[in-house]
Amino acid sequence: MSYSLSAPAHHELVIKKSRFIACVQPVDGRAQAQAVVDGLRREHPGAAHVCWALLAGGQSAAVDDGEPSGTAGRPMLDVLRHQQLEGVLATVVRYFGGVKLGAGGLVRAYTDSVAQALLGAEKVPRHRMVQLCPSVPYPLEGLLRREIAAAGAQLLNVRHASQVTFTLSLPEAQAAPFAARLDELASGRVAWLPAD
Repeated sequence: MSYSLSAPAHHELVIKKSRFIACVQPVDGRAQAQAVVDGLRREHPGAAHVCWALLAGGQSAAVDDGEPSGTAGRPMLDVLRHQQLEGVLATVVRYFGGVKLGAGGLVRAYTDSVAQALLGAEKVPRHRMVQLCPSVPYPLEGLLRREIAAAGAQLLNVRHASQVTFTLSLPEAQAAPFAARLDELASGRVAWLPAD
């Protein structure tokens, strides 16, 4: 199972006069991550580096932003992977303090910054979502709406034609039990259409 974060979490480290300002936060993908990083660059114009790592499915990234290759973005990404996170951006803004840390020191600094920020973050489980499209006669619309609400499913669309067709989203593990319950309550009068 993978996890995301409920809200951003921050931590600041000072190592040999260099400030490492870390943030871990939930994001939807690379575009949102890039917007956050661009905002940090504007917010910290005097920073030497704005390094970041993103774990978001096929949109993952590890950016060293001028630090020696493999000393910032990759270690940060490894922390996210180790914590089984998904849909999470880690950023570290570094203000150089005049003392070089060496490759090993940089790896430790960026790893520790992200790990410390994660200690203050609340992890939330991520569930794979699936869409279902039940179609029912009009007299069963109220029943179906009540079952959707009771299951905590997200109602995406309702179409009224010869029957009432719902499009809803719910965690994959709940889909089969939900469908079986509806079939039983509706005495087999639910038509299951393919999801778009």
